[in-house]
Amino acid sequence: MNKKILTLTLLIASAPGLALAASVYKWTDENGVTHFGDRQPTGKQSEKLNVRSGTASQSGSERKSPQEQLKELQQRQDDQAVSQRSRAVQEAQAKQREANCATARANLDAIDSNARIRVEENGEQRYLSPEEIAEQRAKARQIAQENCGPQSAQTMQ
Repeated sequence: MNKKILTLTLLIASAPGLALAASVYKWTDENGVTHFGDRQPTGKQSEKLNVRSGTASQSGSERKSPQEQLKELQQRQDDQAVSQRSRAVQEAQAKQREANCATARANLDAIDSNARIRVEENGEQRYLSPEEIAEQRAKARQIAQENCGPQSAQTMQ
């Protein structure tokens, strides 16, 4: 009984290998009909076919060549680099706005807390007139409005 089971097991184990080793031939008869068979026909010209077994793969039109895959990879990397540069520029602009806002607010505080403001021009110091102080206050307020408020579409570009 063990010999029968062993023989049957060996036969079953070798069956897939034998099936894969089989050749398939293609030929056309005198009527123009194409035939396929596992034996080469006698007296007729035939073509040996490469038969593949297993799971279905992607069709040739959907499958991309390695060059196309490389181009897509490079395109994705380029897009990522552009977006990283864009984010870096936006972060730098946000930091510059914060610094401008802080400076404008400090200037407004200095203008509002001092009755007289002294500046240095050409190595000489002088006091600003009330009109010049009002002009400086207006400039500082405008800078504060531009940089301390919500970021507008124009400053984002």
